[in-house]
Amino acid sequence: MKLLALIEFLRARLKAVIWCCYGLLGLLVVIDVFVDKHHAHTGPEHIPGFWSVFGFIACMLIIFLSKWYGKAGIMTREDYYDE
Repeated sequence: MKLLALIEFLRARLKAVIWCCYGLLGLLVVIDVFVDKHHAHTGPEHIPGFWSVFGFIACMLIIFLSKWYGKAGIMTREDYYDE
């Protein structure tokens, strides 16, 4: 029951939760500026926040491609098996 109460508490304060997540992401990018990049393997890894942006773009790409793939043929009518 405590988990349900926590979810309801956070849902009631959704805008604050979203802004906290934005702040945390910004803080991680700022911290990344101070991380030693001496052992980076590729050029883009020297850019501050590269992996954060890369992960965000990759996640969005996965979401959009799965939606497209689902609508392109995987999803079917609800009455498909009734026929």
